[in-house]
Amino acid sequence: MRIWSESFEHRGPIPAEFAMGQPDGFAGNRNPHLAWDEVPDGTRSFALLCIDPDVPTVAEMVGREDVEIPVEQPRTEFVHWAAADIAADVRQLAAGSCSDGVTARGKQAPAGPPGARQGLNDYTGWFAGDAQLGGDYRGYDGPYPPFNDQRLHRYFFRLFALDVAALELPERFSAADVLRAAHGHVLAEASVYGTYTLNPALRG
Repeated sequence: MRIWSESFEHRGPIPAEFAMGQPDGFAGNRNPHLAWDEVPDGTRSFALLCIDPDVPTVAEMVGREDVEIPVEQPRTEFVHWAAADIAADVRQLAAGSCSDGVTARGKQAPAGPPGARQGLNDYTGWFAGDAQLGGDYRGYDGPYPPFNDQRLHRYFFRLFALDVAALELPERFSAADVLRAAHGHVLAEASVYGTYTLNPALRG
């Protein structure tokens, strides 16, 4: 199975229109185009995740002008998209079809392929307690890495072909829920990634 995007080249930079943040604030926050083929026989649905594995682990350093986050700081994952029950006949998602713009407090009924379910992304936790932005962030919300991070962030779009039409998931499900429910049902997996940074020294 293959997956690719017309919105960015594999391992290349993701344009700001597909990010949540840009140097002067919020960006376009559109989902990028994704397409796939060579789907295995027996596929009954797809699940899709977008994960940044390069997130700093010392939150107190994020967004400070007096310090830079070193490349060698231990990293963790940040989920930008968790979708399940994408119909077996779907072969692409158009740019902007699932997210177009920033929604304060999160999209409550994000668009997507008919029948698909959109889970929570990690902005739900990041903005928790914020009076203006806190809420359940569902569907796709794009990159917004710290401007003071010395590491170039990677954003992996992981597609799973599954042998079930629907996964057993709670109403407020996460990427971890998708991975647990998909265990034993994955026929194939494909991934593509792009990069993004707000660090002026890395933007060139």
